[in-house]
Amino acid sequence: GSTQLRLPNHVGIAGEVFQTRKPVNIPHAYADLRFNPSFDKQTGFFTRSILCMPVFNKEGKPIGVTQVLNKRGGPFTAEDEARLSAFTSQISIGVENAKLFDDIQNMKNYNDSVLESMSNAVLTTDQDGKIVTCNTAGLRMMGVASDAVVEAQVDEFFVESNEWVAQRVRAVWETGNEDVIMDEELATTGDKLSVNLTVLPLTGAKAERLGTMLMIEDVSEVKRLKSTMSRYMDPNRADEVMKSGELGGTASIATILFSDIRGFTDLTEELGAQGTVSLLNEYFTVMVECIQSEGGVLDKFVGDAIMAVFGGPSAHEDDPDRALRAALSMMTELATYNARRLGEGRKPVNHGIGLNTDSVVFGNLGSPRFMNYTLIGDGVNVASRLESACKQYGAQLLISELTFRELRATYRTREVDKVVVKGKTEPVGVYEVLDYHTPETFPNMVEALGHFRSGVELYFAGSWDGAIKQFHDALRLHPGDKCARMYVQRCEQLKADPPAQWDGVWVMTSK
Repeated sequence: GSTQLRLPNHVGIAGEVFQTRKPVNIPHAYADLRFNPSFDKQTGFFTRSILCMPVFNKEGKPIGVTQVLNKRGGPFTAEDEARLSAFTSQISIGVENAKLFDDIQNMKNYNDSVLESMSNAVLTTDQDGKIVTCNTAGLRMMGVASDAVVEAQVDEFFVESNEWVAQRVRAVWETGNEDVIMDEELATTGDKLSVNLTVLPLTGAKAERLGTMLMIEDVSEVKRLKSTMSRYMDPNRADEVMKSGELGGTASIATILFSDIRGFTDLTEELGAQGTVSLLNEYFTVMVECIQSEGGVLDKFVGDAIMAVFGGPSAHEDDPDRALRAALSMMTELATYNARRLGEGRKPVNHGIGLNTDSVVFGNLGSPRFMNYTLIGDGVNVASRLESACKQYGAQLLISELTFRELRATYRTREVDKVVVKGKTEPVGVYEVLDYHTPETFPNMVEALGHFRSGVELYFAGSWDGAIKQFHDALRLHPGDKCARMYVQRCEQLKADPPAQWDGVWVMTSK
């Protein structure tokens, strides 16, 4: 058996050798004051002679000592010292190797623990394309046992619909470049998963190729969640929510679109609950397609109204044009939709649209129990007021001068007013966009618009009689121009009761 004796590294002869880094050869132990006889008393051993050598690591740092006792036939010689020194060198190598093995084993255990704790599948292959390792997540994801995948060739394990995995591994091995594949289908035991695959080359210290590593992330649940969210919010916004989880407030320039069905209350009374829901679903399907095809983001449905935004976190350089093209498409598609409704013996649907471009705040608003990612600000309010103002001007598509100034393309427009909307103090120029009209819906447009513009100029100048004449001329060319008819009535009202000061600005008293 063996007895373990523990002592500090500065005590006794062993401690002196460790501290001084020099060997000690003592022919008569009890004659040397450095010798501590208490260890003999503990063990019953009688020490006569001692030879003690320091043990150094490869950096020359002492890591211990070796000590031999009681040479037969006399004290230890210089030859004995040389032999023990050689033996000590072997001890040093053995200790270093044991420590290195222990470090490697600890690192392996650590890496294995990391791999086992990962939710992603991780597989490694060798130079011949044989699968060497597969973590627990990989076995669980693919629904296989360890012996079914480990030691299998990549080309033999990933077959048929999963052959794309083996092709990617071969490509990475041939090129030495990383490859990433997003949202691909992986067939597993009894299921099909949507996965992201990353294939990495494995190289040694001298850049030699050792194999490849595959990381497979199951995004099926994320994809299902995103699909569900996209049914209740715009897909672009769903992407933002999925990426960040929480959306703070940001201010940016955007073009806001509001639309609202005219006479909706009468329609609901006539159609009933189920008919109303059916109508709205049909109508929203057509209108949302127009918005999203131009890169707009649906913000919300408010009853029969639509609020959408062009710009903000998902901005384009031509967002005002995109918004206006979407609005024009909504008018065109509405005409097609109404033609189908009339053919089925159903009443047509009419709506008004308002656009405004301004700085707004995007943010996740609400309470901890219910949040809504939306936008707020005066720019939103003005767009809503313009949509409501369509009724007053007999128009279907009105835009603010802020949007008008930002347009890059040329559209057929007419300035219809300068107004101070309810809740604001600064006047806003209002324009009607007429590109969606046909010769049937707006006859003699060029000539009629010429008279209308002249009438508006005279109106701004306070020349009521001249303005009335021009608006009547416009009405003779297009009797259905409700905006021109509105101006005749307004000019007659102002002529009968002239304002003390006239700047051409009309104050809207309703939303």
